[in-house]
Amino acid sequence: MSQSRLTFELELDQVIPLSTLVEDLFEEDGYPVASFEINETTGIWGISVYTNPDEINEAQERLKVRLEVEGITSEITIEDLGDQNWVAKTLSDLAPVRAGRFVVHGTHDQGCAKANEIAILVDAGMAFGTGHHGTTAGCLAMIDRELKRTTPLNAMDVGSGTGVLAIAVAKANRIGVLATDIDPVADQIARQNAKANQVGHLVESITAIGFHHRRISERGPYDLVIANILAGPLQAMACEMAMHLADNATVILSGLLPHQKSRILATYRAQGLVFDHAHYQNGWMTLVLKATHLFH
Repeated sequence: MSQSRLTFELELDQVIPLSTLVEDLFEEDGYPVASFEINETTGIWGISVYTNPDEINEAQERLKVRLEVEGITSEITIEDLGDQNWVAKTLSDLAPVRAGRFVVHGTHDQGCAKANEIAILVDAGMAFGTGHHGTTAGCLAMIDRELKRTTPLNAMDVGSGTGVLAIAVAKANRIGVLATDIDPVADQIARQNAKANQVGHLVESITAIGFHHRRISERGPYDLVIANILAGPLQAMACEMAMHLADNATVILSGLLPHQKSRILATYRAQGLVFDHAHYQNGWMTLVLKATHLFH
């Protein structure tokens, strides 16, 4: 079946909010949306929407109007892709990602992990988190670092997407992990991925906004919390997160840009968490905090 593609360029700090916006815009149409790096030096990224040729003009107009509302002036280009399944080709070209001892791979790369590595099978799809984005890879690296220093007994992954981070913790430490996401589709995908990685009995996935779900309180407190979201939501949930932490818990935050470091640390310091480490990858920042003086 012939396909067409709409593409526009934007800066690194706009990628996550704009890709989410575009996915929501075309969710009912079922149009696939992909984000990709164009120029690592300049930090320019692209977002593409795949449509049928006879729907391309209408889709372009809707996208143009939405971008104008958001103040994005980038030109939208149209490309005819012919009969090849370009979405499938893009997924098949995704190479395995190594972060610490973790290797995130698709079905087409099964068996790629070495003896001392932990393989995580996640095929790209409708939820965020294949390991290729700097925030996911950064979280995996910091999870590996933390699990070599401590032995958490109860973990939570906030904004879990595909569930890759929850699966990483469960496979590495064989402990229970609560995975939460505001998107019920991501919830379903995380459950499927947990089963595919033989940790379905360890990863519980629920649809929840922030910490507003009875299971979060029932399973707490948590000595390891990972939240790969964005700066705004991370600031907004700082108080509630602190209320669900065990003493000496570790918190890993990502979806952050380097210039946001001071305000994030100040927000969490006010809740009794102290800075431990910062990890930078592909222009993104992951922070590790310790709950040593919680104000419950």
